[in-house]
Amino acid sequence: MKRSNWISLALVAVVIVLWELACRWFTIPDFILPPPIEVAKVTILKAPLLLPHAGVTALEIIAGIVLSLLIALPLATVMFAVPSVERALSPFLVASQAVPVFALAPLLVIWLGYGLASKVLMAAIIIFFPITVSLLEGYKNCDREYAVFFDLMGAGFRQKMRLLYWPWALPYFFSGLKVGVTVATIGAVIGEWVGAQKGLGYLMIQANARLQVSLVFAAIVWLSAMGLALWAFVGLLEKKVITWK
Repeated sequence: MKRSNWISLALVAVVIVLWELACRWFTIPDFILPPPIEVAKVTILKAPLLLPHAGVTALEIIAGIVLSLLIALPLATVMFAVPSVERALSPFLVASQAVPVFALAPLLVIWLGYGLASKVLMAAIIIFFPITVSLLEGYKNCDREYAVFFDLMGAGFRQKMRLLYWPWALPYFFSGLKVGVTVATIGAVIGEWVGAQKGLGYLMIQANARLQVSLVFAAIVWLSAMGLALWAFVGLLEKKVITWK
């Protein structure tokens, strides 16, 4: 294991120990701040309750990632190929992130209902921006000398895209994808907070109303694990795809 990983684990351990000591020292009630031991106990013992809701949230996140990729990849490519399209769409891309997601969530629930669709779209809205911007920057940062060389060899735009621009932009794309998958839980959970019948966000709202704060923290642990798993998967995929990096 790398030294940086050991440092990260040590920091996490220190935070957990300080958290546990603070709860015991100040005798903080569990309905305000449960100790880590209690959170771990609920996380494990309540797994039969948490797992079905986690499956729903995971489905929303994965579907949101797929939808965002279906939008971001062609959009970034078209914006790179046609600069006028980039100038026309850039304000809308920025506006999509400037509007608070809490303001969009109720509207999406009204338009699309309490099912998966509104949560998937909410997750996709958050994810597609970093992917689109990162991929577009990757295209733009391609070394001009290589592009000129391809032009001299008579390569068309499709050949340059396949053999030059896309491979060059892959590291940027994966960087944006890592950011996207880690924040994907935000969109799905916010959608579940506004209106849902299943999911970890729905479970958190129900548990919070009953002052079951340990269960709320347990749901957060599951969400964090899902985000870390997605980030690690993208990292492994990046190593498999970008063999020359």
